[in-house]
Amino acid sequence: MARIIVIGGTGYAGSAIVAEAAARGHEVTALSRSLPDAPTPDVTYIQGDVRDEVTLSPAIEGADVVVAALAPRGPLAGAFRDVNRAIGRLAEAAGAQLFVVGGYSSLRPAPGAERFVSDLSDIPAALRDEILAGAALILEDLPATPPTLDWVFVSPALRFGAHAPGERLDRYRLGDDVAVQPEDGGAISAADYALGFVDLIDKGEHHRTQVNLGH
Repeated sequence: MARIIVIGGTGYAGSAIVAEAAARGHEVTALSRSLPDAPTPDVTYIQGDVRDEVTLSPAIEGADVVVAALAPRGPLAGAFRDVNRAIGRLAEAAGAQLFVVGGYSSLRPAPGAERFVSDLSDIPAALRDEILAGAALILEDLPATPPTLDWVFVSPALRFGAHAPGERLDRYRLGDDVAVQPEDGGAISAADYALGFVDLIDKGEHHRTQVNLGH
């Protein structure tokens, strides 16, 4: 059993990871700016502003695993990278492994190909800053961390989100930085993403690398 803190634990991906980890008997704490309407049993919830290290530091201290499940929008639109850098620094100080919920656009269509984020011409301008901020974590920020920080950046398949929730199939496919393409064109559900995500935590086979999960 691991002590897991999920930062952004009431969001789309975060809440699914919280539920999956708790169901496996892990000691789970969820930190977010709002509390859930229907809390997951046996989970400790902390309400606070993740931009404030006074909130982050005690939540991360003592954790075995830190999950960063934040989105670069809303209150975090301009602070996303700084908050994630702080999470990484505090995770390293705690001796915890860091798992980050990533985005699809940082993946590649084929081995050695340019990442999707290199060409956003077809993406609405309103979404580009969000995509670039999310991709910057794996392109710049995480590789620049000290080698003593053990991290895994976990990207989902295309069309992952509350707008396309999908259904739980109790299966997933695991790839590296090349996108796993779903055969039916559908997105992986939050439940199956969480299934794969917590499997990565439990197996502990990946270190300082990017992976992706799809159906």
